[in-house]
Amino acid sequence: MNHTNSVNADPAELAKFSELAHRWWDKESEFRPLHQINPLRLEWINSICPVAGLAALDVGCGGGILADSMARRGAQVLGIDLSTKALRVAQLHAMEAETNGVSYREISAEALAAEASGSFDVVTCMEMLEHVPDPASVVQACASLVKPGGWVFFSTLNRSPWSFVAAIVGAEYLLNLLPRGTHEYAKMIRPSELAAYCRQAGLDVHHTRGMDYNPITRRYAMVQSTAVNYLFATQKAA
Repeated sequence: MNHTNSVNADPAELAKFSELAHRWWDKESEFRPLHQINPLRLEWINSICPVAGLAALDVGCGGGILADSMARRGAQVLGIDLSTKALRVAQLHAMEAETNGVSYREISAEALAAEASGSFDVVTCMEMLEHVPDPASVVQACASLVKPGGWVFFSTLNRSPWSFVAAIVGAEYLLNLLPRGTHEYAKMIRPSELAAYCRQAGLDVHHTRGMDYNPITRRYAMVQSTAVNYLFATQKAA
């Protein structure tokens, strides 16, 4: 890593999400979009790699929306994040919802990779890469953490003119779907860049999908276009 901070995290980003942590499970809050897209993401992941009975890791789990839903599909899930407040919310929700098979740790992907290489059948890293100083380092850590033949799923935002219009101007300023300042255009990642990170880490990109929002119906849908939000399904060689 080229930055001086030994942990691959932006303190301002952590502070931003920690401030909102208590609202993670309020489906009408700033996290409403995550609640709306979570079933779509989960079904896509499960269609490629059925998670029941698998050891799953959710990197940058936040309040646990995806981790909790994978556990409810029968996976043994570990969610990791560097936001203490978000993890407390995730743990509290798991207790209140009586979700079995999910646990949480405050640790970076890189640190966990150093102690638990090749421990997981499936790794997810959703809406997180665009918030860290060194996304390639996270991709490498995810590749280290997954078993040979295992799957790693990423989702992030494309650095494109349309993404700027839709994800920043539209979502943050016009439609108020997200808090202003949630995303920085310069930190967004083109699919070609993420594909290069994956190749360097020994991950083969098998499937790509996009996510689209219809402001009229107020619904999200999985689409072929990767112009704004997009997802990668990658596999480590067996």
